[in-house]
Amino acid sequence: MTFEFTVQAGFNFVKSFGNHFNIPVFKNELKIPPHMGEGHIKAIDVAPGFKFVLHHYTLKEEFHLKRKSPAEVSDLISIVFNSNELPAGSAIDRETAVEFLKKNGSSIQIASTAISTETIFPANVEVYFGVIGIKRQLLSDILRVDQVNGPLETILNSDNLFFYHEKMYPDVARVLKLVSEINEQNKLSELFYSNKAHEMIYLLFDKLLERDSDKQSPVNKADIDKLYLIRTAVLADLGQPPHLSELAANAGLSETKMKHLFKQTFGDTIYNFYQNERMQEAGFLLKHAGYSVSEAGYRLGFSNLSHFSRLFEKHFGTPPKKYTLVG
Repeated sequence: MTFEFTVQAGFNFVKSFGNHFNIPVFKNELKIPPHMGEGHIKAIDVAPGFKFVLHHYTLKEEFHLKRKSPAEVSDLISIVFNSNELPAGSAIDRETAVEFLKKNGSSIQIASTAISTETIFPANVEVYFGVIGIKRQLLSDILRVDQVNGPLETILNSDNLFFYHEKMYPDVARVLKLVSEINEQNKLSELFYSNKAHEMIYLLFDKLLERDSDKQSPVNKADIDKLYLIRTAVLADLGQPPHLSELAANAGLSETKMKHLFKQTFGDTIYNFYQNERMQEAGFLLKHAGYSVSEAGYRLGFSNLSHFSRLFEKHFGTPPKKYTLVG
């Protein structure tokens, strides 16, 4: 199942989606019909130049959502929050759980709407997906940051195309889930949605401001696709450290450009990204997939379990055995 769209002046995602799939829309909301799955999509006009679209559904088929580049240049910024819930019962099947983690990891993306993007929602997975479309000047007015540099300088002031990938932080996932599941109309519902949209912006940019103030380079769709190929290759086997020369050659980038754009896009070096994801998977294996400490350590390439435990405790603030008990 596929839906392609282009964001232009006056574009209404919910109505366009409803027209494409022949689903009725009432007050900027539609219900997913039983033959497609269950759930809803809702659009909120927070303010002029500030829209918030919420997707909460479980679909029977894999769904490709494609945003195409508009013909005209726009000052609209797209912020995408994507959180996928593990399928029911997947924690019993350890390998299914691990593969789901790698292929369907939750994330946040901040990008120029001039860059085309594609999101793939797996079948039979509960999806929480929120999109904020906001005019650049309005975002600047909301953030009220006096000194801007690094990613924020590019987002607010540069004419270059940009794309940034952030982790789905627990606080953001909590707000997204809360706002997606509220489906009641009351006299203060618009205020509720507005407050939550502002809260998500705050939580995201509070993290984004921690990034280095390095000079930012323009990117294009081809660059982004190559960076995600590199990211996928790193995640494919967290038991082996990445070989930078091989990654660069396979992606068709120089090693220098690869390292620069990867850090710019994902906020960290390739090796630090690898180590962080290694620990995140260790936590996942222990908490959700039923692995023992030794099983998790050996799977992730650690021959010395004491070293594994020290790194785990440094990352999570607690030893793996205790993490398993409280998890």
